[in-house]
Amino acid sequence: MNEKIGVIAGNGQFPFLVLDSARKQNIDIVVAAIKEEAAPEIESAGFPVHWLRLGELGKLVRIFREAGVCKAIMAGQVKHVQIFSSGIPDWTMIKMLAGLKQKNTDSLIGGAARVLEENGITLLDSSTLIEPHLAAPGRLTRRGLNKSEQADVDYGRPIARKIAGMDIGQTIVVRNRAVVAVEAMEGTDAAILRAGELACKKDLTIVKVSKPMQDMRFDIPVIGIMTVDNMIECGATALVIDAGRTLVFDREAVRQKADKHGIAIVALPV
Repeated sequence: MNEKIGVIAGNGQFPFLVLDSARKQNIDIVVAAIKEEAAPEIESAGFPVHWLRLGELGKLVRIFREAGVCKAIMAGQVKHVQIFSSGIPDWTMIKMLAGLKQKNTDSLIGGAARVLEENGITLLDSSTLIEPHLAAPGRLTRRGLNKSEQADVDYGRPIARKIAGMDIGQTIVVRNRAVVAVEAMEGTDAAILRAGELACKKDLTIVKVSKPMQDMRFDIPVIGIMTVDNMIECGATALVIDAGRTLVFDREAVRQKADKHGIAIVALPV
């Protein structure tokens, strides 16, 4: 890739991994960092950084066009509740929102992607520069699922797919073949912790899936060390993710901590 790439940076490690990969490949990057989401440390990553609010879609287009960006990558989560707390949207965002029939995640991000496309900026697969972080099929930990956990997965995975297909969330928490918690706008970590409170922090199985028609340009499922920390906190013993559609950050640290606490993490084919 010799073109200049725009990175729309949200929270977490995702943007930093993308930037590190770009640096190693000598790819020219311009960062558009979302206020209250991207970490301040992104200023020290070695690339030009422009800060903007979530609702400043017109500003995003201007930043990229003035920098000569024709391709962009969305990297990092933006909390869905930001949609309701990001201040007054700019005129470009207002026009985009007015054309949407619904305001779920896919519609909102898809609408933003269309505006970028209309302005000559193509959104790339979010894993383009970090494909090695995609989970391969099989166990990520020493142990696999036990009989009880497998039963919870067999019960819960079809339910999680239906919920993901309705763009509600991508994670459910199961115990004894009953759904304890469903992820919505609060995100995976909060759903896991809530499940721990509801189920006395014991014997929970986490099922995290991609959407049935997952658009790899945005909202790719991600797990990392915080996921394992929250599982330990709430008494979860197993996590199942979609192979090839889930990014795993800090893989070795995730494996070591999960093994230490007897947690099973398994990536299953879609």
